[in-house]
Amino acid sequence: MRIICYKSEQKSDQLAALTDSGQIYVIPYNSFQHLMEEAETKNQRCLSLVQQVIQNSLPIDEKLEELQLTLPIRPEEVWASGVTYLKSREARNLESKAATNQSIYDKVYEAERPELFLKSTLNRTIGPDTPVYIRTDSNWQIPEPELGLVLSSKGEIVGYTIGNDMSSRDIEGENPLYLPQAKVWKNSCSIGPSIRLAETVDDPYNLLITCRIHRNSELIFEESANTSQLKRKYDELVSFLCRDNVVFNGTVLLTGTCIVPDEDFTLAEGDVIEIEISGIGVLRNPVQVNKSVKIAN
Repeated sequence: MRIICYKSEQKSDQLAALTDSGQIYVIPYNSFQHLMEEAETKNQRCLSLVQQVIQNSLPIDEKLEELQLTLPIRPEEVWASGVTYLKSREARNLESKAATNQSIYDKVYEAERPELFLKSTLNRTIGPDTPVYIRTDSNWQIPEPELGLVLSSKGEIVGYTIGNDMSSRDIEGENPLYLPQAKVWKNSCSIGPSIRLAETVDDPYNLLITCRIHRNSELIFEESANTSQLKRKYDELVSFLCRDNVVFNGTVLLTGTCIVPDEDFTLAEGDVIEIEISGIGVLRNPVQVNKSVKIAN
């Protein structure tokens, strides 16, 4: 069972349940957080509540591909994990030209405490088919395809989604203290197209992640990996996020990337990024330069 959000005929956001057979049922909640709150109030899991709500309903006539999908959840905060895959550690060492013997990236890969950082706020987060922006002051930019954990305020994993953690590799490589500038800007975080309810995922450590990049209608990059390659456990990442912290209902925690394009690749305006995770869907975003940004002299 997946939860989606789409534009209704009245142009308002409509939450819906998407079954594995492709049927779509409208559900009476104005947000995914509202669904979470109702489930908690009724001492139910989200899945059982949704099943109860739709059992006497009829699906809508439209198919998934006919709908204009929007953000499936509007998180107050999106957090991200760094250097959780071996491929990520190698990429960070390469971009910073660090020696591979006990660089800061080697140390955090082996350390007890993971790297966690605030990736995005609601106003910087976009959904399917909305343009992600590339920075005007960076020459080496890539998408980072990641599995996202949708969390309750208690740190419970209630669902899984897809995240695109856009990154400026040259900015971070120049100095790790520039990490916020390498990670956070307008439209630098994309989430969607659905939330797979946690109870319906047999093994979250066996999910296939594929990233494709198209340029001028041609496929110029494609690579796949599996969440089985993740060094840390999800509960471990969540526990550190919750330490001495306020975690809002619907917070999304991205779990790190295991797909990194070669060092000679950078995104360009007009590219289209597709990130697919088995059982969740395909998150698709075109790439644009943010022309509203004013460059300081």
